[in-house]
Amino acid sequence: MLQQTQVATVIPYYNKWLRRFPDFASVSCASQNDVLHAWQGLGYYDRARNLRAAASIVQDRHSGTLPGDVAAIRKLPGVGRYIANAVATFAFNQAVPIVEANSSRVLARLLDMRAPIDSAIGREKLWAFAAQLVPKRNAARFNSALIDLGALVCLPDKPKCSVCPVKKFCRAKNPGALPIKKSKPRTKRLIERHAFVVSNGRVLLEQSSARWRGMWILPRFETGASDQPLYRSTFPFTHHRIAFVVYRRATPNRVSPTQHWFESIDDIAMPSPHRRAAQALLSATQVAPSRRRRSSKL
Repeated sequence: MLQQTQVATVIPYYNKWLRRFPDFASVSCASQNDVLHAWQGLGYYDRARNLRAAASIVQDRHSGTLPGDVAAIRKLPGVGRYIANAVATFAFNQAVPIVEANSSRVLARLLDMRAPIDSAIGREKLWAFAAQLVPKRNAARFNSALIDLGALVCLPDKPKCSVCPVKKFCRAKNPGALPIKKSKPRTKRLIERHAFVVSNGRVLLEQSSARWRGMWILPRFETGASDQPLYRSTFPFTHHRIAFVVYRRATPNRVSPTQHWFESIDDIAMPSPHRRAAQALLSATQVAPSRRRRSSKL
């Protein structure tokens, strides 16, 4: 959950998740819809899909207990070097390095590193340096301290060098100018058009096979730019700024295999922009779904 997401945002989701899915067995047995529904609002939904796949592997191959070996952890879906090492050091106190946003800033300044930290060369330099520093004993405490040093003292804009406990080891002549990062790509602007279709207290949704794979969205609608939209919003997505526009459409004679009628959207997995739009439009049209179940496929 902490990938690309701040701690303050994650905590309520984390607590709610553990109440619903207390172990690997509960995650692996859950449907994709239930897992995505519990995750909705956090974004980057491949993380949830990978977590469900990883839970199934742990349940089937490791009797429901996470292996303590870094190499075995690394083989799980969605687990890279950082996650594998973080689990190994914090759960099993293994002497492995950690490089994340806060610690990478500390390490880059200690080295006075001129390579971008988000480049292949920069990342490898940071990991190699971190591996040299991590002690054989109390690795979890050391790694936690390194992260806290970056979060509380070695700040991005105004580092508190005067109170830094490791300032005598720091090579940076201008810490505020570090770390160096590659230039961000320009934000692209896109328009996405969708349809709002209701009939007999039910709303028509479509299961996405693209960006929000497996989640339910308002049906795509590629024409009708001259029509008067019912709803507009904007939202960011990676390096894009999406203009989200919804138009009313009449009930179709037939629906596609990927579409279903829903009496309620409460218990289905929907991306936040689509859920907000659907809730606003349903409320405006006083379509009040009364049951929390999906209707049969037409």
